[in-house]
Amino acid sequence: MPREFFAGVAANMARSSAFQGVPVSVDKITQMLWLQHEDHMGDKLVAQMDEAGIARAVLLVPDFTYVFKSPIDIESIARQHVTVRERHPDRFWVFQGVDPRWGKEGFDLFERAVTEFGFEGLKLYPPCGFSPSSEIVFPLYEICRRHRLPVLVHTGPTSPTLDFTFADPYLIDKAAREFPEVNFILGHGGVNLVEQAKLMCKYRPNVYLDISPFPVVLCDGGWPQHLTSLFAQGLNHKIVFGTDWPVHSLQTGVRPLMDELFSERGPLRALEQRSIDGIFGRSIAELVGKPYGN
Repeated sequence: MPREFFAGVAANMARSSAFQGVPVSVDKITQMLWLQHEDHMGDKLVAQMDEAGIARAVLLVPDFTYVFKSPIDIESIARQHVTVRERHPDRFWVFQGVDPRWGKEGFDLFERAVTEFGFEGLKLYPPCGFSPSSEIVFPLYEICRRHRLPVLVHTGPTSPTLDFTFADPYLIDKAAREFPEVNFILGHGGVNLVEQAKLMCKYRPNVYLDISPFPVVLCDGGWPQHLTSLFAQGLNHKIVFGTDWPVHSLQTGVRPLMDELFSERGPLRALEQRSIDGIFGRSIAELVGKPYGN
């Protein structure tokens, strides 16, 4: 992760800390966030997955190398994820990111990530400066169509150093119509710009949403009440669980979140088992074309 990405996040955190009477420098917070993401072999994540009873996770690999200075190129980042999967067999699916403005070089890299590395999907980060329905992205969608791979698209706010203009869930509409055989997941759609995301999921058969990072949703009653309402919308066949780990992991680990989700008073209490199975594994397994439970 480039340090520039964290600089804007740190500025917001510094303002909040100062208001609470605990001033902390932007540089110190940036360094803290940088260290929070230092888990290049996946060992910390697997430990938290084991503690929380999570069998498998999706690793999302956004491509920030087009907009930020990076000490490592995107192909090397992709190969690092191959190493992580070799270290932790059967624990991860990988969605590889490529900024479409790299052109043919980027398209070829994504094709290799699919055919040589065996990755299971595409990760797009439109706030880097492009619409997810721009025709410059279509070659990537064509690869996904041929290989029957899903696309996860970041929606909603992100680092203040990036452009929120392209983060609206409605911007996926043209792509969803042009590529009806490709399934699109609105990353954070259950948390940010939720009304738009829900409408896209309801009326576009190939659009889904995930609920990461639900612990920081802005609403009265907190995230349990928010998820209770979301799960009552008749969209549970379109909802995918996610945490956005390690983002926000300084506040809490994964296990306490799972405990509260599955508690007797948690937001799952009114759901049928088929909805719970869908949200917590079956839907994403079907999207990547893998047997549920394996």
